[in-house]
Amino acid sequence: MKRDYLKIDKVVGPLIQVSDVDDVFYGEVVDIVENSTGNVKKGKVIKIDGKNVVIQVFQNTAGLAAGNSTIKFTGEAFNLPMSLDLQGRIFNGIGEPIDSGSDIFSMVEANINGRPINPMAREYPRNFIQTGISSIDTLATLIRGQKLPIFSGNGLPHNELAAQIVRQAQLGDDVDEAFGVVFAAIGVKHDDEKFFRKSFDEANVMDRVVMFVNYADDPIAERITTPRCALTAAEYLAFEKNMHILVVMTDITSYCEALREISSAREEVPSRKGYPGYMYSDLASLYERAGMLHDRKGSITFLPILTMPNDDITHPIADLTGYITEGQIVLGRDLFQRSIYPPVAVLPSLSRLMKDGIGEGFTREDHAEVANQLFASYSRVQEVRDLSQIIGEEDLSQTDKKFMTFGRAFEAEFLNQGFDESRNIIESLDLGWKLLALLPLAELDRLTPEMIEKYLPQDE
Repeated sequence: MKRDYLKIDKVVGPLIQVSDVDDVFYGEVVDIVENSTGNVKKGKVIKIDGKNVVIQVFQNTAGLAAGNSTIKFTGEAFNLPMSLDLQGRIFNGIGEPIDSGSDIFSMVEANINGRPINPMAREYPRNFIQTGISSIDTLATLIRGQKLPIFSGNGLPHNELAAQIVRQAQLGDDVDEAFGVVFAAIGVKHDDEKFFRKSFDEANVMDRVVMFVNYADDPIAERITTPRCALTAAEYLAFEKNMHILVVMTDITSYCEALREISSAREEVPSRKGYPGYMYSDLASLYERAGMLHDRKGSITFLPILTMPNDDITHPIADLTGYITEGQIVLGRDLFQRSIYPPVAVLPSLSRLMKDGIGEGFTREDHAEVANQLFASYSRVQEVRDLSQIIGEEDLSQTDKKFMTFGRAFEAEFLNQGFDESRNIIESLDLGWKLLALLPLAELDRLTPEMIEKYLPQDE
């Protein structure tokens, strides 16, 4: 029999401590009732030490004190109702509707912590998801079931890029399988949330989007729950409704900052830069929920966005994310300062699963060769630019001058793309061939003669 507890021992930030507690379990949902007002706050058990319990409160703990609140353990885990009606709706960080619509009513509920996936049940990711952005589709292709983070920095246009990907993403031009997007905004400002919502509405894609929003002024405990709610919705749509789901999250750094703050409130021993030592396993518990299963038709593709403090790619958040995921897309500040959008830094970006989801039968037969040649040529451009700063561009060889011309055209025409401009993979590959034609034929050593004869523009 469940009992109500009338005394709080201690309130520390988003945490409350209660002693002499019986019959509770880790992750159990708790109702905290303010006796004076009758307001009910939600929380969950995050630590059990004998009969002492620590509860993480999802709302603000202001007003809670030792003798004015009643703690009620519900005996249930944190579950969300699941339904196809989730699409087109906007929820807060704990799954409550905030779009003036009705609550979701369903007989199906799912634990937000998910169900561990047996590695032997995983299907190897194949095929690609088209984002409509040339630099990503051609050079760091997003594969269904992949985890591909975007490494950004403060002030860079990652929010615009996230919105553009949500608006333009599709399985391909000739694919009739069901596709949807789960978008989670973690610790964002109100005007950023309004930008996302307006962007999705204007593009008429809101009906395929499930949106979870945690504002910067919301309690940090809710920030910990937001990505788990989003991934739970994705798992239901992918593995129960056989849809291909793209999960876009911004910003994972806000999530990790909240993790650090709660860890500090729990008086845990800090690790690198004050983050908890278990941050690696915590991030893995999110990222590894993406993938494909042998016995399911659907898939979850995960595109988390994180801002690197001081643009430091060795920062713990970026460092640990790189260990878990299959590549990264890096945004470059130097490109952004030259008004190139999206400022995707090609050379440090890669997709480790790209080779298995491109080529004949997936994109086009020349995709791999074009990507390799563009990488090699742009890498040579960086070397020539360094040389030109020493001896001057006028003293470069004719071949080097052509690489300089190629580099400017590559950045202006291939990397640079309008916010409302969507290019399919064929258009991106053709544009790549057009730019490669600026180089001497002898320098195209990553392309086979057959591909050159078939695709290289002859008038160039």
